Amino acid sequence: MSGSTKIIVGISGASGSIYGIRLLESLKELGVETHLVISKAGEMTLAYETDFKAKDLRALAHKSHPVGDVGASCASGSFHTAGMIIAPCSMKTLAEIATGVTSTLLTRAADVCLKERRRLVLMVRETPLTNVHIRNMLTVSEMGGIIAPPVPAFYANPASIDDLVDHSVGRVLDLFGLDTGAVKRWRVQEDLPANKP
Repeated sequence: MSGSTKIIVGISGASGSIYGIRLLESLKELGVETHLVISKAGEMTLAYETDFKAKDLRALAHKSHPVGDVGASCASGSFHTAGMIIAPCSMKTLAEIATGVTSTLLTRAADVCLKERRRLVLMVRETPLTNVHIRNMLTVSEMGGIIAPPVPAFYANPASIDDLVDHSVGRVLDLFGLDTGAVKRWRVQEDLPANKP
């Protein structure tokens, strides 16, 4: 992927603002152009969970679009991107995408990715799940979206929350052919050095 590649980053009001922050940081480090859309609830959660202000988050993106601006460039299929990642993705956001009833730029941009057959990755955050949540995830998956909950990989022996976040974000960026260098890859037994007596 070249430096001219564009990826839309959405941040909803689900817990896990750190995923969106780290995603923007990683894409910036990789030289990928980012277009940020954060919901009002996303801004509230950001304030609850981190020391970041909305302006700090917007400064990490190449371009930030107001969530109410459904006429923004990323609301059109003619705006070429590699796709979109929503990190984290709330169940409300998921429901709007699944039903096609898009009330904000956040869900409109996701809908555009689906209709244009571009990659859409949702880092859904909720537990336990209701039947409605599961049906909505299946619907989005059947439309070509990728459901990628940020599930910790303990085989990587994480030493910190940062390790857990970096691994989840790295695995999501793998889906776009982007390697952050932060993912500890699985090694099968035959790849490991032989045990010494």
